[in-house]
Amino acid sequence: MADHLTFLRDDGASIAYRRHSGCGPGILWLGGFHSDMTGTKAQALSQWSEKNGRTFLRFDYFGHGASSGEFRDGTISRWRDDAVAVLDALTEGPQVLVGSSMGGWMAVLLAHLRPERVAGMLLIAPAPDFTEDLIWAKMPREVRKIVKEEGAWLYENAYEAPYPITRALIEDGRHNLVLNRTLKTAAPIRILHGFDDRDVPWTQGFKLVDCIAGDVAATLVKGADHRFSEQDNLRLIERTLDILVKEIASC
Repeated sequence: MADHLTFLRDDGASIAYRRHSGCGPGILWLGGFHSDMTGTKAQALSQWSEKNGRTFLRFDYFGHGASSGEFRDGTISRWRDDAVAVLDALTEGPQVLVGSSMGGWMAVLLAHLRPERVAGMLLIAPAPDFTEDLIWAKMPREVRKIVKEEGAWLYENAYEAPYPITRALIEDGRHNLVLNRTLKTAAPIRILHGFDDRDVPWTQGFKLVDCIAGDVAATLVKGADHRFSEQDNLRLIERTLDILVKEIASC
């Protein structure tokens, strides 16, 4: 028996999710690129939320984890729409968006699209516009040629088996850029980024500060890398979220 629930989107795709109920505002976890809802940070925040009686929901995007679809067929728009669908159909009332890496980009997109539903945001090593600024801009000319002509290139990384970076991902990402526009919001926003992040440099995440018109504070953490999953990192995430939620708690 599956240890997750399934939400069917209008096109027949199934989105896997896990949820437990509690006080509001709800907490919605937005995971990273090629990650899933069973990761260390998501698990830790699920346990923290249960302990503190807070509503918490986490899910896998299309082509990620236990959800349907192939990763190579995903795009920023597709995953953005998954997040919007989950927010609309599976949550109630104000939500605190907790976005990790690509999830930070997703959180900002949600705040643009559903501002009335966003009570606050905690962005962990956020990677806004990463398809353009961190992938395409840094690709050697010969790799760009492969992506353009063959439609995909296998990215080798230090964490897992190689996975495809597609032409569709790059081109679609350009329609979802957020660092070129201002987010006007009354929701408090907190950013945590590791000084030793080699995957998404802290300078990329901190660019969001200039794009947000509202209450935003960014913290640079010495010794933390992109995973931001060491025990002291997890405790910092929990403390930051605890303070943020209590500022806007409804019960």
